Amino acid sequence: MTQTFWIAATVLIILALAFVLYPVIFHRHASREQTDLRNQNLVAYRSRMAELEKEHQAGIIDEETYRQLRDELAGAMLDDVPENEAPVKSIPGRKAAMAVGLISILLLPAATVLLYEEWGAMDSVESFVAMQELGSSDEARAAQMNQLTEQLRARLEASPDNPDGWAMLGQTYMRLKRYDDAAWAFRQLADSVKSDDGSRAVALGLSAQAQFFRTQGAMTEKVTSTIDEALALNPDEVNSLGLLGIHAFSQGNYREAIQYWERIQTVAPDHPQLASIQGGIQEAYTRLGEQPPAEQPAFAAPDDSAGNVGVSVRVSLDDAFKQDIPEDTTLFIFARAANVQSGPPLAVVRLTAGALPIDIRLNDSHAMAPQAVISGAEQVVVTARVTLSGNINAQPGDWQGSTDLPISVSEDQGSPVELVIDQQLTGN
Repeated sequence: MTQTFWIAATVLIILALAFVLYPVIFHRHASREQTDLRNQNLVAYRSRMAELEKEHQAGIIDEETYRQLRDELAGAMLDDVPENEAPVKSIPGRKAAMAVGLISILLLPAATVLLYEEWGAMDSVESFVAMQELGSSDEARAAQMNQLTEQLRARLEASPDNPDGWAMLGQTYMRLKRYDDAAWAFRQLADSVKSDDGSRAVALGLSAQAQFFRTQGAMTEKVTSTIDEALALNPDEVNSLGLLGIHAFSQGNYREAIQYWERIQTVAPDHPQLASIQGGIQEAYTRLGEQPPAEQPAFAAPDDSAGNVGVSVRVSLDDAFKQDIPEDTTLFIFARAANVQSGPPLAVVRLTAGALPIDIRLNDSHAMAPQAVISGAEQVVVTARVTLSGNINAQPGDWQGSTDLPISVSEDQGSPVELVIDQQLTGN
């Protein structure tokens, strides 16, 4: 990359020098042009005088006509080439051109290099190229990945203000199972985002995770201290909570593990490993000899003080699907503000398909976050989704139904709005 850049830069510098030197070297000075013009006029004058002499000697023109034409020709010559015209001093044009050319040849390339070193961004460009090549690598190119990883690391060490680069480097080290290096890269990521506590907490959680993998699941002092740093910035940092849950489970502290993992469900309902986390919760309850609660508030515990502002729905399952859905299949019932298709719901409840049909009141006790509650919306659309994956995000094969029209949010419970799960999602 560096070699290609400087070859291109050299070609552009040569073109720039050509634009500068061509008019200097090949420019004709005004004095030379003036001298050439005078010489041409003199030649024309002498030629015409010779013709008049011949015509006079041959008797073609008489003496009087000859003198008149000769005087007119002399007058015209004096107009074109005055006798008292001061000669223009000659300037050594070639020497001046060579001086300008020499200065340009020395100054232009040097200025280009110095200015690029001051304001250029070759390190960032090469880091980006290395990141792209790493992103397209696979296990069959492990040797090339190691080489590209070291190139990216060198560029980042030279220009450390690149959070995306540190994140890519850490993830690549994780794929290569170079956990010490991954922990170091994620620590550098944390240092590059010091102004953002949330991002810094995530980076520290990833660093703790890499250290945890390196120790094969041992909760060493270094792992613990990094987790403490992350949770001090954000008590809900999911990577740290996940590690604490795994450690508690491995020590037989199943109830403690459940608490950590359920907290992840609360704060990160879209977590990519949510199905595995829920499986861990299920296994922890099994180890305790208990059954998971038949009705778990999705991601938030009920709160009687939350008020009764909300909506009431009656959810049922279409008869066509009843034979296809086991009773223990996960059921989500959630509400979003009208005309909002994405983002966290304002209220969510997690049940199982065996609870259908059911009447339920969605209010602020089912909120996922204090700043996003159903009482803050005027109208909502309620959706019910049955999913084999256990993930609230829609997946092909899920069964779903939504209210036909937005429902007004109020304290009046009234009659519940009918909601029928009557369609199965496809991959299209």
